[in-house]
Amino acid sequence: MDKNIIDEDKSLRVKKNLKDDELLVDMSELFKVFGDSSRIKIINCLLESELCVSEISYITNFTPSAISHQLQILKQMKLVKTRREGKIIYYSLKDEHVRKIFEIGCEHIEEL
Repeated sequence: MDKNIIDEDKSLRVKKNLKDDELLVDMSELFKVFGDSSRIKIINCLLESELCVSEISYITNFTPSAISHQLQILKQMKLVKTRREGKIIYYSLKDEHVRKIFEIGCEHIEEL
């Protein structure tokens, strides 16, 4: 027994229940995506409606190029999905998990 551990049984129980390191690294990468205010603005827009790049650009006052770049990151992280209608690609949130993460973050900030 390590003399510095106060409750070895509790420590072992917690250690046993920790998430896999690979999962934690992936989670860290996910939260990095949420760490950019322009991506948060895009997610906020997509909470309201499916939108194309030009619509998001108009709403956020970001250039279409900047929007496209950020959407690619969001798509790579599986936070948004696309739908093609003719030449136009529409973006929407991938699933309700993205909405929940956003809403829980807002609730936490509003409580501070």
